Amino acid sequence: MGKRILVQRRGRGGSQFRASTHKSRGPVKYPQLTAEDYKKAIRHLIVLNLMHDPGRGAPVMEVRDQNGKKHLLLAPEGIRVGQKIFQGPNSPIKLGTIKPLKNIPDGTYVHNVELRPGDGGAMVRASGAFATIVSHSRKKVICQMPSGVLKPFNPRSRATIGVVAGGGRTEKPFLKAGAKHHHLRAKGHKYPRVRGNAMNAVSHPHGGGSSTRTVSRNAPPGAKVGLIAARQSGRKRGRK
Repeated sequence: MGKRILVQRRGRGGSQFRASTHKSRGPVKYPQLTAEDYKKAIRHLIVLNLMHDPGRGAPVMEVRDQNGKKHLLLAPEGIRVGQKIFQGPNSPIKLGTIKPLKNIPDGTYVHNVELRPGDGGAMVRASGAFATIVSHSRKKVICQMPSGVLKPFNPRSRATIGVVAGGGRTEKPFLKAGAKHHHLRAKGHKYPRVRGNAMNAVSHPHGGGSSTRTVSRNAPPGAKVGLIAARQSGRKRGRK
């Protein structure tokens, strides 16, 4: 009888795979705005503190709005405590300004882009990441993502001007396995992660020299690993 594979152990919900979310600073997203807030020309936020959020590569900043409420936002590179951040359609083009994409000129670096207006920010949130505004039209704004892909967004979706702080984080080596273990433990990831095709056949469906990586959508839990219901596998050749 074989052992339980990694995906089965993770799905069981044990403490070894549970992230330490009680250490999290809280939700990092834009403040919810009403229809009247959108009509206001300029609103501002004051940066109160810059801090580390466990399990997150990018630093976060605590800000206070004009009503005295506090929020958490991703810290752009070059921000400082006490700085005033503007938000609104008519806000100036400055570091940290939060504006709808339709009001940001072409060529501007932005981050924390909303997929849908009002969702609080969902794209380009990793440390050192930024997207570039490429073009505008009446129905969409095209942004070049960190991967190089051109992606359309709703013109009313908000974004922050600047680059996410913490760039170059991945360039520092871990030097030893223990540092990597504790780094991934904060995210609830198991380390080290052994490849299935490096195991014996009794230990994993990919073990024992098997090269099959695709699996049926209806496969049982002990065999549902790899490329699930894949339309194709391997490299795409002969396509432009």
